[in-house]
Amino acid sequence: MDIASSSRSKRYGYIELGTGKASLNKISWFLLKFLSSLFLVVWFCEFLVYYLVIMQCKWPILKSTPDQDNASPLKAMFLSDTHLLGAIRGHWFDKLRREWQMERSYQSALWLLQPDIVFILGDLFDEGKWSNTKSWDEDVARFRRMFRHPPHTELLVVVGNHDIGFHYEMTHDKLNRFEKTFNLTSGKVVTRKGINFVLVNSVALEGDNCAICRTAERQIIEASLKLNCSRMRGEPPLLQNCRGVEPLSPSAPILLQHYPLYRKSDSECTGEDSASQDEKNSLFQERYDVLSHEASEKIQLII
Repeated sequence: MDIASSSRSKRYGYIELGTGKASLNKISWFLLKFLSSLFLVVWFCEFLVYYLVIMQCKWPILKSTPDQDNASPLKAMFLSDTHLLGAIRGHWFDKLRREWQMERSYQSALWLLQPDIVFILGDLFDEGKWSNTKSWDEDVARFRRMFRHPPHTELLVVVGNHDIGFHYEMTHDKLNRFEKTFNLTSGKVVTRKGINFVLVNSVALEGDNCAICRTAERQIIEASLKLNCSRMRGEPPLLQNCRGVEPLSPSAPILLQHYPLYRKSDSECTGEDSASQDEKNSLFQERYDVLSHEASEKIQLII
């Protein structure tokens, strides 16, 4: 009896031990499948999906004239209102999510589309108008990390109201800080592959003759002179005024600024990215949503 009992105990003990190993293997296999699935979901949602979506975007096919057959087109990408959150109103988790998504979208687009130049049309930062030197430097460092680019791609920006403040908040110090950081001046003409871009500080186009406004208007007039001299080379009325003026491409300029030129609403806007019908009928406020009618006419006349 003792021998039999001992045999049964060993036998049952072996069975119990084997059952424990089997359960452990099942748990390990479940955890492996769960972690693998979790990794694939995160990899797809936080990395791969950006490539799959942006792969659907293609550069338009341009019709070339005989004299343009050997000219390569300029591939330009336009962004706006990145609004990197600052130290005052930006929650760390909100910043983490937003900036990761923006960075992945931007870097995926650069890799797939290979643009020659990227323009960001103002409001790079959400709190530039309030930032002290330390916060500004931290925000700029994050911006440069997120929007890094290869040597063959150029990045240019224009100033927005959240970068230096609305018209009555902006100061020379804030404007100079932005211009020094990004090597930008209002009225700067950038020519790439024969195409002229005029970068304008639209926050200063209030029309109230403030000091910054006068400087911005003078810079735009200087840009206009360069463009006019390039378009009308050899014309007697301009020969005197154009002496010493840097020659540019004679192409029509493209105006780049943060505030759009005046329009009543988006009612005439069409396309896949156009607003809903209700939003299209909402009237814009001058000097807030768009430039004033007067400033828009003036800048079109000058440029």
